[in-house]
Amino acid sequence: MGEVLKFKKPKLSDKYKGRTLCHSGLHKWKAEKESQFDVKKGRLVTLLRCTRCGKTEVKSI
Repeated sequence: MGEVLKFKKPKLSDKYKGRTLCHSGLHKWKAEKESQFDVKKGRLVTLLRCTRCGKTEVKSI
C-alpha cells in the first residue's frame, strides 16, 4: 500500500502573509535608486519599492 498523506488547510496567517498591510495601502517603502534625473520635469526622481509586495512608486523631489 502507498503512504497516506494528510492534507491540511493552510492557516490564514500563512495564506495572507505580507499582503494584508499592502492591500490596505500601508506599504513599506524603501529607496531603490538614490538619484535619477527626469529630463521632462528637470527634477531629481527617487524610485521607491515596497519590501513586502514589490510595488514601485516614483517620487520627485
